[in-house]
Amino acid sequence: MTLRQRFTDDMKNAMREKDTLRLSTVRMILAKLKDKDIEARPSGNMDGISEADILRMLETMIKQRQESAEMYRGGGSMDAAAKEEAEVALIQAYMPKALSVEESAAAIQTLVTELGASSIKDMGKVMNELRTRYAGQMDMGKAGELVKKALSGQAA
Repeated sequence: MTLRQRFTDDMKNAMREKDTLRLSTVRMILAKLKDKDIEARPSGNMDGISEADILRMLETMIKQRQESAEMYRGGGSMDAAAKEEAEVALIQAYMPKALSVEESAAAIQTLVTELGASSIKDMGKVMNELRTRYAGQMDMGKAGELVKKALSGQAA
């Protein structure tokens, strides 16, 4: 089942169950997805963004809500922080299982070999492929450090 179908099914179920938080969160995801699909049209993508792009979008939404929750907590608005954290939990349910550091390092090493990447100049090529293959499974900030180590010949 595609993520798009899961969103639609979950929205219908939330309506039936009168789960207002889940319903509003899924509607928010669908609205953002629609915006991203519209943004993709000028580049010839009429079918909408890919699953990998959807996962990247969800990652961004999670980070935004985590930052908001932190700001709300800092401002003493615990109810608003709790709502943001609840949304994070609901959005994370759509994400694939995250890879461990060891699994990430192994995937990066395999990719470096597969792409024939040999120097730090190839980092962009490796990172782009990681984003495509492992969207939502890897923290790309941490992956960047592992790619640098792999390309500089250090043990990852």
